[in-house]
Amino acid sequence: MDIYFEDRGAGPGRPLILVPAALSGIRTSYGMLLPLLVKTRRVVAIELPGHGRTPDCDGPYTVEGFAAVVMHLLDRLGLAQADMLGWGLGAAVALQFGTHHPERAGRLVLASPAFDRGGLHPGLLDGAQQLRPEHLHGSELHEEYLRTAPAAAGWDRLVTKMAVLDAHPPEWTAAQIRALRPPALVVVGDADIVRPEHAVRMFRLLGGGVPGDVCGLPRCRLAILPGTTHASLPQRAELLAPMVEEFLDEAR
Repeated sequence: MDIYFEDRGAGPGRPLILVPAALSGIRTSYGMLLPLLVKTRRVVAIELPGHGRTPDCDGPYTVEGFAAVVMHLLDRLGLAQADMLGWGLGAAVALQFGTHHPERAGRLVLASPAFDRGGLHPGLLDGAQQLRPEHLHGSELHEEYLRTAPAAAGWDRLVTKMAVLDAHPPEWTAAQIRALRPPALVVVGDADIVRPEHAVRMFRLLGGGVPGDVCGLPRCRLAILPGTTHASLPQRAELLAPMVEEFLDEAR
């Protein structure tokens, strides 16, 4: 299916695909980071099916389906490869793309990634399916949706379908993370919904946690942002942008 995207900026190297978080559009996920990244590179920011200006899809939401949509977009734009930055649900989509389409994935920036249920603080998923559309009325997410979506009535369907996905989040095995081919930068806040121990575990599975002065830097990176919650992570754009740019520029 065709999805809404904004193609901005220019520069050498692979373009960067920005994948927003659940219930979020381009502005609520990357309104502060996007203007910084487009100064040095081509950035394609997308909105997932049912989110913002992208029409909904038939059937339930899955990260497999969302990753297939990203693949379709790369084909549509004639891109053999692209780097990818995802936050929350977007990180899961980027990870799915990297594990199942490694030949099309350049470098991955995974913000607040949890590759299994143990990655989240205990109890956070309790009652996920009880989330109702009205619970989020008046929130920044709801207001963005009302500004951008073709019809306000689609909000109820979006929240209902996302609640099902949140109650049954995607999971990867340790072997799948260890076998990930694209280099990855793992980013979490120190007060994130993802436990810092999980971020470190993922970093080690990717080949990190080694004495770099002795054996050289690994291909993966880990960043834990101080004083940062899950919701505030993309607002730390002044911290994030140079980290992301340095990591992506290593391929140039």
